[in-house]
Amino acid sequence: MFCFQCQETALNVGCKIKGVCGKDPQVACLMDTMLYGVRGMAIVNKKLREKDIACHKASRLMLDAIFSTITNANFDYESIKEKTNVIFSHKIKLIEKAKENSVCLPDMDEVYFNPTEEEYLNFKEKVGVLSEENEDIRSLKQLIIYGIKGMAAYTQHALMLGFEDDEIYKQIEDALFCVSRKEASVDELIAMTLSVGNTGFKAMAMLDKANTSTYGNPEITKVNIGVKNNPAILVSGHDLKDLEELLIQTQGTGIDVYTHGEMLPAHYYPFFKKYSNFVGNYGNAWWKQKEEFTSFNGPILFTTNCIVPPSKDATYIDRIFTTGSTGLIGSHYIGEREEGKMKDFSKLIAMAKQCQPPKEIEHGEIIGGFAHNQVEQLAGKVVEEIQKGNIKHFVVMAGCDGRMKSREYYTRFAELLPKDCVILTAGCAKYRYNKLNLGDINGIPRVLDAGQCNDSYSLVKTALLLKDAFKLDDVNKLPIIYNIAWYEQKAVIVLLALLSLGVKNIHLGPTLPAFVSKNVLNVLIDKFQIGTISTSEQDIDKLL
Repeated sequence: MFCFQCQETALNVGCKIKGVCGKDPQVACLMDTMLYGVRGMAIVNKKLREKDIACHKASRLMLDAIFSTITNANFDYESIKEKTNVIFSHKIKLIEKAKENSVCLPDMDEVYFNPTEEEYLNFKEKVGVLSEENEDIRSLKQLIIYGIKGMAAYTQHALMLGFEDDEIYKQIEDALFCVSRKEASVDELIAMTLSVGNTGFKAMAMLDKANTSTYGNPEITKVNIGVKNNPAILVSGHDLKDLEELLIQTQGTGIDVYTHGEMLPAHYYPFFKKYSNFVGNYGNAWWKQKEEFTSFNGPILFTTNCIVPPSKDATYIDRIFTTGSTGLIGSHYIGEREEGKMKDFSKLIAMAKQCQPPKEIEHGEIIGGFAHNQVEQLAGKVVEEIQKGNIKHFVVMAGCDGRMKSREYYTRFAELLPKDCVILTAGCAKYRYNKLNLGDINGIPRVLDAGQCNDSYSLVKTALLLKDAFKLDDVNKLPIIYNIAWYEQKAVIVLLALLSLGVKNIHLGPTLPAFVSKNVLNVLIDKFQIGTISTSEQDIDKLL
């Protein structure tokens, strides 16, 4: 295998024996093959789209397949094999449809190759990352593919709430066609990278609309981080629809529901506050789940990625439930909802009734809910504090958390920031500092949490709001510092979205992506002034 799509990839070069995430070589190779099939499907559907006969089902199948390959989402070989078979069989149908409608397909083996199951694991030279020999071309192609993976995740979340946009499907197909062309030039690939970023911003805007029109605009909320003395279910991931249906089905059962990791921001939506058994957040970012899931005692539901495969001696493997695009050997899988019906969480609920209440690991409250609508309501006060000189800088510290000790940098950086600085955050990176006592500036908390990683859209809206308030012609003239932590592909699409909007001087850490070659990095530095991090103390001096 060879995989270098996440920040923790081995030696910051690539995982070759087994993924640091826990992904084994067979699953990795099969994912490469499935993505190869997705590229072929995208090429055919792109050509069908040019004649207004694109297959809508194909677009949705591609979303699920792409999302399944994102870091920490699916570790189940049989699940990926089933999805791979679906992709290749549906691609054959698309090819037949193209022939019936006299659609001329390009002479590309990505379109016509249809391996048997026996060939899946012997095909890595043709479909894997290293099949592209030119390092810079490979770097740009993978940057595009990883951006597509992040965009597919956000688009899938919106789809679960009934929102979709054909322009996003078109962008995915155009991008996959571009990276499949052997003759694609560096300039073409750079242009496509920014195009993907631009559409990624639209995908985040669509998801924001889906979430807020369904569940209301996030509002300032204090979230309990202690526990109650009832059996409970822990919900991880990002999918709010799954959470909604679980809360409906647990009402009146005596079972409490807690969020974990990236599901924390669900508490900020007015819709969910009507459920009396939706009682708080348990634990921290995804990487601490081994100890936290043990002490939780009840079942855990993974709605999307952020899975850490349990060790063989883990006591909670039989309490894990997966659903949607996720998969884990040994877990219980909850199937897709039938049309007009909810997912069936009865097995999950039945197990919870037999479990002990969670063990308390901390107590108190944390505050969040500072998405763009809430910040707009505070805009007058924020502008006033800036004009008085009480707020000197905003520091965007959004993105991902991870296991590396080097990520303690972000906690220390937050602690060292002068008292006149406000942190804007979204994503699980916030767990590095959202429980620190950083205080407020005349009632404005110094950590403004917009929500999940996709809610980085709100941070951009906040920046644009401030730009307009001060009548500036360029968002880069604002006193905003970007010190972003990344881990996986949803962070990649957020970065590309920022670059497509012309945001410059973004500092990225704790390491630069292994998939970015030196020459590509130089382009990003020259065009966007992308920077690295050093020590918290040095960067405070440099950035402020």
